[in-house]
Amino acid sequence: MEAARKELESKLGYKFHNRELLQRALTHRSWLEGRHSSEPLDDNEQLEFLGDSILGFVISEALVLRFAKAKEGQLSRWKAHLVSAAHLHRCAIALDLGSYLLLGRGEDRSGGRERRTLLSDAVEALIAALYLDGGIAVAREFIVLRILQDSTDLDRLSLSNNQKVDLQNKARSLGLPPPRYAVVAEEGPDHAKVFVVEARLGEALISRAKASTKRTASLLAAKEILDRLAGSAGK
Repeated sequence: MEAARKELESKLGYKFHNRELLQRALTHRSWLEGRHSSEPLDDNEQLEFLGDSILGFVISEALVLRFAKAKEGQLSRWKAHLVSAAHLHRCAIALDLGSYLLLGRGEDRSGGRERRTLLSDAVEALIAALYLDGGIAVAREFIVLRILQDSTDLDRLSLSNNQKVDLQNKARSLGLPPPRYAVVAEEGPDHAKVFVVEARLGEALISRAKASTKRTASLLAAKEILDRLAGSAGK
């Protein structure tokens, strides 16, 4: 267990002064069930609660600083994506966080180390542990490196309606019908839904994109077709 914690600290680039905070952040309530100890043991649920607030603040701060002219509604949509369980789950997988969790036998056997809700909660708990141990600067560094940099990229999140408008104008210039969009799949639980949108231009140009909102997915799909058309024109 000690070796695993040191390995995780190495990945984080941070050594905890209070190792109990790190252990608590990694402890799922299932691990404590039926255990008896002279030492008080805690799971990571309170840390998850605190980490959620810290994450929201740091993400809001980063978005405002980067997109100074963005409207509140757009900032809210970007933030919703970056703090979503789906995105945090991807960040946890990239860190291999599931390998370090303390889980009960049943939870472990049922695939808990890869479960979206469990891993996204653990990321928030880890953020809180970093904050309590090292302060806001340490927590912010983790969020910037692991949540923002491992995101779909903030530049990609700065999509506007121009992609769909541009694709419609391109269709008109090519003598084609307007592009068509359709939601072809929905993935994940209701609180962390991911939408797959298909865009079609004529019969030959088809693209699909995933995002936490239908709007963003459709913009990404439109952008992919525009990029293909631009690439073809450049040849």
